[in-house]
Amino acid sequence: MKLQGKTALVTGGGTGIGKAIVQRFVAEGANVCISGRRKELLEETAASLPAGRVVVCAGDASKEDDVARMVETSLKISGRLDVLVNNAAIATTAPITEMARDMWHKVLDINLTGPFMLMQEAIPHMIKAGGGSIINIASLGGLRSLPSQPAYCTSKAGLIMLTQQAALDYGVHNIRVNAVCPGGVKTDMIEREFGQIGRSIGLTPDAFFALVSKVLPLRRFAEPQEIGGICTFLASDDSSFVTGAALVIDAGTAVVDTVGAEMMGLVRRHQEQG
Repeated sequence: MKLQGKTALVTGGGTGIGKAIVQRFVAEGANVCISGRRKELLEETAASLPAGRVVVCAGDASKEDDVARMVETSLKISGRLDVLVNNAAIATTAPITEMARDMWHKVLDINLTGPFMLMQEAIPHMIKAGGGSIINIASLGGLRSLPSQPAYCTSKAGLIMLTQQAALDYGVHNIRVNAVCPGGVKTDMIEREFGQIGRSIGLTPDAFFALVSKVLPLRRFAEPQEIGGICTFLASDDSSFVTGAALVIDAGTAVVDTVGAEMMGLVRRHQEQG
């Protein structure tokens, strides 16, 4: 029970990584306020967990009034906020010259300005309580570029720097701020998108996941629960000396020379064929 007695706020807590974080936090003893734009998914998540342990606050992390309400709702649980997880995010696919400017602003508003506003609201309460842990869910895409993802990658890179800035400025108040940078994670959204790509070339989703991860050291994508475990560590006193970190959780993706790996793969296939 690493989080016994702690109160946490998790944005984007109704699906995917956010839902897995909520499940793990509750299992470790925390009371959690979950937020997101789709109230029905939040209520479904809350109903699947022990009664009274999860409070729902539907809202948009890019809207000031909603952000204030999320923090206020969290404070009503125990009068304090110990952990903030900025997980809510969106992505859109288009190169710079084809991206609508309103979509650029929307991605940055949710992925970067949202966490900024939530930290603005939460940090004063953490200071009063004597400390806290803020966990920003960034991405490997904040450290490496992805094709046709300028808004997403830029927002996540900015979130990593925002994490480091907050860690520097508020460490004196015993507030730790860290970023988690997942690589491929088998969320519903990713499975849906990858499944569509896989079907277009005649592969099942599982076969397509296996194909695209074959050059990774661990040869697989992560399950959302594995990111939940990392966040539990960062929320707990086990990570009391960890702040300003950008933890890359990616099956070793970042260490792979993809061009070299593909070249060696071609050589092996040629040798196997004869």
